Amino acid sequence: MDHRETTQSAPDAEIRVDRNGPYRVSHVKYFSNWLGEKLPVQERMALCRCGQSRNKPFCDGSHAATNFSGEKDPNRVPDRSDTYEGQQINIFDNRGICAHSGYCTDRLASVFHAGQEPFITPSGGRLDEIIQSVRACPSGALSYAIDQMEAQDQVNRDRPPRIEVSKDGPYRITGGVRLVDDRGQDVPRAEGSSREHFSLCRCGHSQNKPFCSGMHWYVKFADPVPTSEHEPTLFEWAGGFPALLRMTRIFYTKYVPEDPLVGPLFANMSPDHPERVAAWLSEVFGGPKFYSERYGGYSRMISQHVGKNIREEQRARWVHLLCKSADDARLPEGPEFRAAFVAYLEWGSRIGMENSQQNASPPPNMPVPRWWWVCEAKPGSRVSAVSPKEEVPASITVPELNEPVTFAQHIKPLFRSVDRESMRFAFDLWSLNDVRHHAPEILKRVENGSMPCDGAWPRDRVNTFRRWIDSGMAE
Repeated sequence: MDHRETTQSAPDAEIRVDRNGPYRVSHVKYFSNWLGEKLPVQERMALCRCGQSRNKPFCDGSHAATNFSGEKDPNRVPDRSDTYEGQQINIFDNRGICAHSGYCTDRLASVFHAGQEPFITPSGGRLDEIIQSVRACPSGALSYAIDQMEAQDQVNRDRPPRIEVSKDGPYRITGGVRLVDDRGQDVPRAEGSSREHFSLCRCGHSQNKPFCSGMHWYVKFADPVPTSEHEPTLFEWAGGFPALLRMTRIFYTKYVPEDPLVGPLFANMSPDHPERVAAWLSEVFGGPKFYSERYGGYSRMISQHVGKNIREEQRARWVHLLCKSADDARLPEGPEFRAAFVAYLEWGSRIGMENSQQNASPPPNMPVPRWWWVCEAKPGSRVSAVSPKEEVPASITVPELNEPVTFAQHIKPLFRSVDRESMRFAFDLWSLNDVRHHAPEILKRVENGSMPCDGAWPRDRVNTFRRWIDSGMAE
């Protein structure tokens, strides 16, 4: 078997690995977070790899203060390529460079088995789905062969050099970025490794530095968490552009070709149509203006429907199959997200069907719609029947008898985020003016247990709220 390494042409893009320091990046123009949003990029920049920087993903010198070591663990998983032979395809897997991102096990569990041996059952799924899962592997640990010919040229892709900062995980490198040590020499790769795409440790605990070995999951490495007042967009909650693109690719490659209703509608679409639809949904769901900047905005989208004479049964089938694709792509299943997601599909598909009729005159210069949560039903807006109960922080201090009671110090901390979201339809429990206006009714409800919705407050907290009212409701 020929395990040749494939090198994509990217002569200027380089990552230099300091021995016990950061990654020094040069000439990489595409730098993004896990949502696909652009991050500040410079011709040369230093990225943290010790996991301790207070300015993640950029280096702030913490590696020196923590005595970070960039050495490999001698007890790491061996660097070797294992072969799993199937009826139609052979799959190669190198556990030594696996970043444990779950792209294979989460999406094709009939073939890739988390925590089981054998890890791979090559004949356990459809050939096209297996190939898609192998190509999606961000660490380069997976490859495949058909008729005993390894298809590295099919696994690697021709794309520009890019660095993605994954969520609570490694840097995902694509596009053949050159990886060198502090002397400018190529960093050695394991057997079967890809030079076009690979994952680099960001938590500082990998056993196979500089490559990720999945230790970020075990050490609970995490990026800074947004404040409780941050309301995520549908774009963020879905998982950003990569998640939406995963869904649209499944839709156009798995469901559309074999469907007699929607298949004929998309027979002549451009090869990059899944990217275009994902860009449209990203913008509609509150993300960056990917569609407007790349393809031309609302008028461009409408032009793709003109004259198609879409029928109601085709429209309904389109919605149904896209929802199935969302399930396959593992988009969030929570009722809040799915309510908003399906609401847009129903609304948008009807607009598309209307504009596709022969007698239609689409209005010009319309803006790209921006979709939001439905009727304030967003994540955290209700008490889940299956989630752990959110307690009021034990650190809340009840004021002394002679101490002034203020909203910011004593009252606002009494309301949990779930309390706030549960009442947002009426008023904001973290707003001084709103709580002042509704104070008598709030006092009555926290005392008898009808608000918040899971029980009355303890007596000392009820008394604190009453004292605040009686003393003039200070800011």
